[in-house]
Amino acid sequence: MIELGKYAGAVLGAYGVSLALLGGLIWQTLAANARARRELEKQERHG
Repeated sequence: MIELGKYAGAVLGAYGVSLALLGGLIWQTLAANARARRELEKQERHG
């Protein structure tokens, strides 16, 4: 692993927060896509 010295905690923490935010954005996008798909299918059935 890269030697981060006294900043290791801050750097790894920033990576952790960034990965958590990216994961949340991906989850939100997939959930919104699933909702939109369900709504579209519902409207197509009831035409």
